[in-house]
Amino acid sequence: MRALLLLLLVPVLIGLGPADASFRLEQQRYPRVRAAYAARWPALQSELRRRGLAADQLELYLRAFKIGRRVEVWARNRGQGRYQLLRRYALAGTSGTLGPKRRSGDGQVPEGCYHVDRFNPSSLYHLSLGLNYPNALDQARGEPNPGGDIFIHGSNVTIGCLPITDAGIEELYVLAVEARAAGQLELPVHIFPFELNPTDLEARWASPHHDFWAGLAPVYQYFEAHRTLPPTDAAGQYVVR
Repeated sequence: MRALLLLLLVPVLIGLGPADASFRLEQQRYPRVRAAYAARWPALQSELRRRGLAADQLELYLRAFKIGRRVEVWARNRGQGRYQLLRRYALAGTSGTLGPKRRSGDGQVPEGCYHVDRFNPSSLYHLSLGLNYPNALDQARGEPNPGGDIFIHGSNVTIGCLPITDAGIEELYVLAVEARAAGQLELPVHIFPFELNPTDLEARWASPHHDFWAGLAPVYQYFEAHRTLPPTDAAGQYVVR
């Protein structure tokens, strides 16, 4: 039987380039980043070694869930098979409800496939990692002002962002800097309303967001089955067989 191809309207989320130690050095010019390295990096290095992960080959994938209130950090050596769960951070605060973000000021945490596009070492919320919201799919909804400035950050307050406490963001920020220095140009971040398995998705068939969630489900289910992200086509869209 011919395999079924599902083309998802999401961008390529993993970009790999040459190692760039200068990025680490640039980030460590900032006092909060230096303090985070001093407090968190020795234990993280030990954990990476214990798991057979090399810092100079580090590749990360993040996913977050509204129900369950958590951010997961998955890691592998660059391009080498399955990711393993490295860290799980509880969301220290939430806002909005289930469903995608549509406009500025709606208080919603976005749902969809994003990547880190900014490192902010001087955040109002200690340290923060910015997401490329709105992405092409968000913009295609046609809202005149979809909003922006969505971050994973410290503290425990939010209006649409993902706070994981100051201690949590120190760990995650250091890991993200190391992955970027190792050559990971785009760190994928997938935000889901809940585990998008067939049973839980079917239980919410009456939701006005059901079709939107059904479009995200193949990415979630592929990772659950393979512990790696789906391949992409020549246009950079995920292809789930």
